[in-house]
Amino acid sequence: MRKVRHSDSSRVESRRQRASGPSRAPHTSGTRRADLFPASPPHLQQQLSWRVDSGGTARPRGLCAGREGALASEVSWRGAGGGGGGYSDSRSAVGMIHELLLALSGYPGSIFTWNKRNGLQVSQDFPFLHPSETSVLNRLCRLGTDYIRFTEFIEQYTGHVQQQDHHPSQQGQGGLHGIYLRAFCTGLDSVLQPYRQALLDLEQEFLADPHLSISHVNYSLDQFQLLFPSVMVVVEQIKSQKIHGCQILETVHKHSCGGLPPVRSALEKILAVCHGVMYKQLSAWMLHGLLLDQHEEFFVKQGPSSGNVSAQPEEDEEDLGIGGLTGKQLRELQDLRLIEEENMLAPSLKQFSLRVEVLPSYIPVRVAEKILFVGESVQMFENQNVNLTRKGSILKNQEDTFAAELHRLKQQPLFSLVDFEQVVDRIRSTVAEHLWKLMVEESDLLGQLKIIKDFYLLGRGELFQAFIDTAQHMLKTPPTAVTEHDVNVAFQQSAHKVLLDDDNLLPLLHLTIEYHGKEHKDATQAREGPSRETSPREGPASGWAALGLSYKVQWPLHILFTPAVLEKYNVVFKYLLSVRRVQAELQHCWALQMQRKHLKSNQTDAVKWRLRNHMAFLVDNLQYYLQVDVLESQFSQLLHQINSTRDFESIRLAHDHFLSNLLAQSFILLKPVFHCLNEILDLCHSFCSLVSQNLGPLDERGAAQLSILVKGFSRQSSLLFKILSSVRNHQINSDLAQLLLRLDYNKYYTQAGGTLGSFGM
Repeated sequence: MRKVRHSDSSRVESRRQRASGPSRAPHTSGTRRADLFPASPPHLQQQLSWRVDSGGTARPRGLCAGREGALASEVSWRGAGGGGGGYSDSRSAVGMIHELLLALSGYPGSIFTWNKRNGLQVSQDFPFLHPSETSVLNRLCRLGTDYIRFTEFIEQYTGHVQQQDHHPSQQGQGGLHGIYLRAFCTGLDSVLQPYRQALLDLEQEFLADPHLSISHVNYSLDQFQLLFPSVMVVVEQIKSQKIHGCQILETVHKHSCGGLPPVRSALEKILAVCHGVMYKQLSAWMLHGLLLDQHEEFFVKQGPSSGNVSAQPEEDEEDLGIGGLTGKQLRELQDLRLIEEENMLAPSLKQFSLRVEVLPSYIPVRVAEKILFVGESVQMFENQNVNLTRKGSILKNQEDTFAAELHRLKQQPLFSLVDFEQVVDRIRSTVAEHLWKLMVEESDLLGQLKIIKDFYLLGRGELFQAFIDTAQHMLKTPPTAVTEHDVNVAFQQSAHKVLLDDDNLLPLLHLTIEYHGKEHKDATQAREGPSRETSPREGPASGWAALGLSYKVQWPLHILFTPAVLEKYNVVFKYLLSVRRVQAELQHCWALQMQRKHLKSNQTDAVKWRLRNHMAFLVDNLQYYLQVDVLESQFSQLLHQINSTRDFESIRLAHDHFLSNLLAQSFILLKPVFHCLNEILDLCHSFCSLVSQNLGPLDERGAAQLSILVKGFSRQSSLLFKILSSVRNHQINSDLAQLLLRLDYNKYYTQAGGTLGSFGM
């Protein structure tokens, strides 16, 4: 072997230093290990020991210390002496192998260089390498490139979560963060462990047999050539799309459904680690009512659902020739599912709701709804534990049992929807049964429903008849700031008149008046409640139009009678009260008629009293339909369903169905019918006012007003008959058919041509 000149010796020493330590940042020679090798990978730190040679250079024992320091051997290129490519001896070849292993471990050097754009590559400064050797080495370098980027991803985002805990304001800057991302990094690191172990095994093999070739490295690491690119696709998708929270579960699960066993197995390991976070959040939520979700990653969130559909613009208003009935209105009449609108079924002001956009596709929404119900119930019960009279737990002290079952699911390597739903169902059944006992037996749910029926649904007819008589004059004018107080005084007086002196009940009821200048409800509640078009009156033109009823619901019935539910009851209350008030006014007109029956009458009087008779006929049948065919029928069905189950969720669904049926069968949701009935009620009000102000024969002006009322009532009654008949002919709405049966039970309506009030004019 030729002697090495002094200048050559300096270059070799420089190369030895680069090969002995990390080359990402240049360093100076010395004897301190921390200075020379500041970033040794943890898996190599356990395998390497360090020594300082006589020249003061630190060298690793183990990875680069084989055969008396192969990496420290002086390199002599055949190319320098006019020969071909390759190393001149086996010690140099072993040195190159060790530098390759270091590069594959994430520590490139002078032979294998790192470029941020292209990754790890064989340096172009070695022309003695054969192109086939370069190709094999670059193929291996692709593994090192992926590994380095994996480790950078893990280091970057594992530390980022910890920083976010101290700087919450950074979350709004759009960066990746969260405990699911941290769990993904932990799972990714565990998937990389076999690769690290393979590098350590290769090191031991080359130390034992230095004649092994690069092909042996290529063969040993070939199992990762399919794995790393597939996992890198997942990592890049998370980074580029900023996938967050439970969406990471969906992404990993979707990629784990491929046909490559190594890729599927690795991604399932990562998914199992991420599921560990989900199970911890589930345990806190379902067993303790705690929503541990600082970074908004869980599929349960606090606040109402954000899945509201924007209102569609008004469409075609073509007249179909049915008294102004448009095509859009007729389609609404023919929509059988209108009463199933989500806004009318479910409470719209929930304290908690689902974040459906992050819910993994392999967890059905029905299961997520059960999880939401359990957590809400436990949270509600835990918050009420300040009341020392209540003992026990809503989970019947089975928290430890359920926690053990959730922990068992967490330990499973693969997610099983069957096992998962069975555990959720057991917890839900326990909570639902306890709530049923709490609501039905302890809180007297049936008694509360009776109160709702008596007041919101006018079950105590004598009370509201007395109230209408007492408050008739004070509510005819537009409301003022004192109207609400006066109305409640009148309501208390009416209750005493009918011997309703329940000192515990009356303080819970309060009549409300919305007048000009009063603070209105927020825009969100206004959007979620019934629109102005579906309210019994367009605005507070009078006190009756602004009248409402509020009820203080006691714990725990507030989870059934939410503010949104009471608002829907309030809509029904206003409508029923308006019908009852018109009926009372028409009866008062009949009393005036009886007082004057002995006096001489003219043709105008005959028209007037015939119109009153037709109006009373229509209103009386409408009132009978609402009270008997709708309210009593639906309420008896609700009581039957409550008595036939011991599950609170079934009770809530039955109550939601009951309320939606009230809104639908009273035609509040069907705008054409509802608008027509309101016009008829307004005409009746106008007629009663005309009669009350003109007790004697009508003058010319009064006769003109009466003529207008007759024509208007004839037109609206004809429109109502056409709507009811057209719907009945199509056999699509039994409620309208039932109302038509009440109005036309002896074919009087049909024989009159579907028009009331026009005879004798």
